[in-house]
Amino acid sequence: MGEWIIEVDTTWMGPGMFLGALVLLAFGYPVAFALGGVGILFGLAGVGLGVFDWQLFTALPDRFFGTMSNFTLLAIPYFIFLGAMLQKTGIAERLLETMGILFGRLRGGLALAVVLVGALLAATTGVVAATVVAMGMISLPVMLRYGYNKQLATGVIAASGTLGQIIPPSVVLVVLGDQLGISVGDLFLGSLIPGLLITAAFALHVLISAWLRPDIAPALPATVREIGGKALAGRVLKAMLPPLLLILLVLGSIFFGFATPTEAGAVGCLGAIVLAYFNRQLNLNTLRQACDDTLRTTSMVIFILFGSTLFSLVFRGLEGDRFMTEALVNLPGGTLGFMLVSMLVVFVLGFFIDFFEIAFIVIPLFVPVAQKLGIDLIWYGVVLGANLQTSFLTPPFGFALFYLRSVAPPEVKTTDIYRGVIPFIVLQLLVLALIIAFPGIVNFLPSLTPSAS
Repeated sequence: MGEWIIEVDTTWMGPGMFLGALVLLAFGYPVAFALGGVGILFGLAGVGLGVFDWQLFTALPDRFFGTMSNFTLLAIPYFIFLGAMLQKTGIAERLLETMGILFGRLRGGLALAVVLVGALLAATTGVVAATVVAMGMISLPVMLRYGYNKQLATGVIAASGTLGQIIPPSVVLVVLGDQLGISVGDLFLGSLIPGLLITAAFALHVLISAWLRPDIAPALPATVREIGGKALAGRVLKAMLPPLLLILLVLGSIFFGFATPTEAGAVGCLGAIVLAYFNRQLNLNTLRQACDDTLRTTSMVIFILFGSTLFSLVFRGLEGDRFMTEALVNLPGGTLGFMLVSMLVVFVLGFFIDFFEIAFIVIPLFVPVAQKLGIDLIWYGVVLGANLQTSFLTPPFGFALFYLRSVAPPEVKTTDIYRGVIPFIVLQLLVLALIIAFPGIVNFLPSLTPSAS
């Protein structure tokens, strides 16, 4: 009697892993365990079907230790600690109060001050939570008290808080640099002009909205903003000097080649501690809280990396990467088709999952395709960073929306916050389209570095 031979089609397993991970994330499972669990299940299924070599699992310890010894990723706890320390120094409070007085005579002046302070804080720390919470607690009650429209007030605070994800130094850009295998310093340089463009777009939106509808963003009463010229100049200098010094320490040391992003992050941490000391905010409790925040966030990132490492190992073992690469390379329109699809995928996923999850799940699938199509990875990384910035604003799971909701007064409804961010999401997408259409916006500054010549 002849033997029955059943051939099982296993080409679905690679894409099935991706969909399985997204389903688990949609049900609220922790990212690290969703990725790792899907990887183990599909790996065991692959072993049973004879399409996955179980000995590949023995490579996991080396990969885990490789992740823990990654010098680039060491920048993440530094920048998180820097942001946590700045939250204790009172820099944001003084900046907002001073800028509010400085621009208060203008219609929309308070909102404009929020945009500028958001950009300055972005260039010092790059941590969204600290910026949104600080500006929400300080500026939102003041804006509402003087007759600002709730949607404009909440929208400008949430949007300005996300500038830290595209203006360097940025944790998003550090992660993207690691995933793309490119210099984080070059990524910082390339993202500087796009970050300033987004800031300018936000500021113009505020000024135009206030000009067209004066009732939604009135000027401050004269009694509130009365302060002498010399006194105001001194106050502006005192408020601006600390963040400018930190910007010079962190970004200046990177851009002028004195330090790597990781080393600059360490210098920034030291600078933040010194500022806390001079502001009489440095004590054991402050250090303990900053270290606790850093430990929690860094541990989350590392565990997600462990889960994504296991996931990608099994995904490649099941030839899912080859399937995805062939599918994306053969899209209609070539490079343009790939850009449209990859940008759409990142944008849509931003409605539901965090940027860490997108970076560790989706970006590794796009990198080989971008390399095969000859796309400049520095430019592609900045484009991805600009797109990922919108994930903090897009409902229902935009993290900036949650941060602002946690400190907003009761009269501000969640729908006010959701509606308020829509114009700013549109502005971000317009700038995204601009840097895709004109790559020189990204490539200009990196081309000036000695390594590029």
